[in-house]
Amino acid sequence: HVPMWFGMIFLFIMSSYHAIRYLRNPSPETDRKSVGFAHAGTAFGLLGIFTGMMWATYTWGTPWHGDPKQNGSAITLLVYLAYFVLRGSVDNHEQRARLSAVYNIFAFAAMIPLIFIIPRLQDSLHPGSGGNPGFNMYDLDNSMKPVFYPAVVAWILVGLWIANMRIKYLELRERILDLE
Repeated sequence: HVPMWFGMIFLFIMSSYHAIRYLRNPSPETDRKSVGFAHAGTAFGLLGIFTGMMWATYTWGTPWHGDPKQNGSAITLLVYLAYFVLRGSVDNHEQRARLSAVYNIFAFAAMIPLIFIIPRLQDSLHPGSGGNPGFNMYDLDNSMKPVFYPAVVAWILVGLWIANMRIKYLELRERILDLE
């Protein structure tokens, strides 16, 4: 499930990038891209949480034990789910896009300490805890690299495909609503 997390982070980076682009030069296209990447990133995050729970059950004997990385990931997903609640609560298109773009940047900024900083400062069952870097020679040996790195690239490509399909769907939905 770790390569999926890399895909999620990439998708959230793209979502925030398009949110910044929207704030600089508002257009429906950049808003759609920001939302589409956020949808795909959130889906990857949810899949990562659920597959991680299966892995944790097998490895640690319980699906959830309050590990800092588990908690940080869950809080990050709640922050992004709140992004969709915000989008659904504003009727005016321009106001919704502007508020969502600002919130999206906040959500990405909140993700960084929740996933990368706080878990490394605390003891964890995950690799990379207690100030040690993750994916060192003990966590990812040479026999795993030929599988791990292509899996990361594959998940990012799948995420791009899903996000682009979602963006096209949002564009078609807007066109249909404009016809009515």
